[in-house]
Amino acid sequence: MIYSFKGYTPVVHETSFVHPLAAVTGNVIIGKNCYIGPGAAIRGDWGQIILEDGVNVQENCTVHMFPGKSITLKESAHVGHGAIIHGANLGRNCLIGMNTVIMDDAEIGDECIVGAMAFVKAETKIPKRSLVVGNPAKVIKEVSDEMIAWKTKGTQLYQQLPADCHESLKEVEPLRDVPDNMKLQDSMYDTLRDFMKK
Repeated sequence: MIYSFKGYTPVVHETSFVHPLAAVTGNVIIGKNCYIGPGAAIRGDWGQIILEDGVNVQENCTVHMFPGKSITLKESAHVGHGAIIHGANLGRNCLIGMNTVIMDDAEIGDECIVGAMAFVKAETKIPKRSLVVGNPAKVIKEVSDEMIAWKTKGTQLYQQLPADCHESLKEVEPLRDVPDNMKLQDSMYDTLRDFMKK
């Protein structure tokens, strides 16, 4: 659902996909090849929200801010299921773990990985290439080349997903029986542990 608010209408590049069960409101600019999952709310009612190219905001995420603030999720930022980004800026090619909360005026540097369920306090500045975990969140080490390669590969799947959704996602009636020829999807991505073993 795309909503105009006080004369501001979201701008969404044609290559991006906003799920019909997501809500994008007001002064929001979404670049190329972005994916917005069902249940996500991106509210540009009180300030501007920019999603640069290749960003994904997954299911049940919230992106919002205090009045008068504007934020940017830079190119290839990856926001995991259920995360809240409230008035924070995300660096290029960063990963925000599931159910993480990042508060106002926080700055997440380029190529950071923030672990699931972390709480990043307001005005926290995280240097680039930091691995961040905990509540309150703390930097525990530098992100390795192998870790960022794993993250980048996962984000590339989400950058392909908009085209796949435009091509094949459609509302249907459910089947009542499992087809005899139904097969499982191919494995396209390893866990970090399996990736590091290669």
